[in-house]
Amino acid sequence: MKDRVGWRAAGPSPEASCWTGVRRLCLKGVFKRSRLYVSMAAVSFLIFLVLSALYLPDQAATERPLPEVTLLIWTHPFGEYRALPDCLELYQVSGCALTDDPQAYPQADAVIIHHREIAIGEADLPSEPRPGAQKWIWMNYESPTHTPGLWFVEGVFNLTMSYRTDSDIFLPYGYLVPRGRKETVRHGAGFTHALSNSSRPRKRFVAWVISNWSASHARVGFYHQLRRFIPVHVFGAAGRPLQRGEGSVARLLRRYMFYLALENSQHTDYITEKLWNAVQAGAVPVVLGPSRKNYERFLPAEAFIHVNDFPSVRELARYLVKLRGDPLQMRRHLDWRRSYSLHQPRFWGEHYCMACRAVRRSTGRSQTVTDLTRWFHS
Repeated sequence: MKDRVGWRAAGPSPEASCWTGVRRLCLKGVFKRSRLYVSMAAVSFLIFLVLSALYLPDQAATERPLPEVTLLIWTHPFGEYRALPDCLELYQVSGCALTDDPQAYPQADAVIIHHREIAIGEADLPSEPRPGAQKWIWMNYESPTHTPGLWFVEGVFNLTMSYRTDSDIFLPYGYLVPRGRKETVRHGAGFTHALSNSSRPRKRFVAWVISNWSASHARVGFYHQLRRFIPVHVFGAAGRPLQRGEGSVARLLRRYMFYLALENSQHTDYITEKLWNAVQAGAVPVVLGPSRKNYERFLPAEAFIHVNDFPSVRELARYLVKLRGDPLQMRRHLDWRRSYSLHQPRFWGEHYCMACRAVRRSTGRSQTVTDLTRWFHS
């Protein structure tokens, strides 16, 4: 997804000490985590894996005999037309017919509506009253900071689909698959990678890819602080040219030890491809986003370095320099990889098929999403 303006700092904690720069960041010491906290983090990650087994694609789950359903894609997200996938062939989701023909609206069992086009007036909602037991699905993968017009669709939808774990249909930007668990999605259909665990040293140090640059952005302020202590190679519209094409960021990061995975805003579960591109490439992500506890719902505690782990940016830089000169300690951030593969869903075909599967499984049940704004901003 595209980077946009916005950064909201988390509140201070009793353990945090503060430094003052472009923005005031309150950071916790990485070396003072107790064994109890580590145990709680491990439990949290295990809970996420259980949720993944329940809601994410799983070849071991056999679908009950259900009637076939038709899912209408009301608008192609961001106005970019993409051919609709064969859900059975690519994702082993049976009984789903996808269409983007608005003439199919009266017969559709469900309509999936991407929020942006409705919010900015590029498209209207389908006409009311809706046919029979038809379900409307609200789909959005932007953060609350960049999601206008939620008030306009209060009480309109029946199901939500987003990166949030508490969505009715949950599909994040990426997720780990424990080795040995069979994955439904074929390797040619999405991005499923066995994570390498190579100990070969990397010659380059820290990289950052950014498309939207503004001096008022706190992540830019963080970068300016960090580069006072260590070199950072910047790529994208605001830096060195980035090779075009699918997977270009991951290919670049295979040459680097660390990657700055800095989100454009901080919200519950808003962890985007920035993190997962680094994980795929084997570069340790340095993250700025939701809390460490939130990240640990998605991946092991040692798999990333959170900016809030340090009392200052100087101390963070010192830690990165220390890791560069200490291969054994660096392994602590990489050894976890041997236990997992990574899946990065393909936008948007996989989302349609997972939504269609959810509609089939909810046949005969109906609900209305109330307080959409309060929920999404929580």
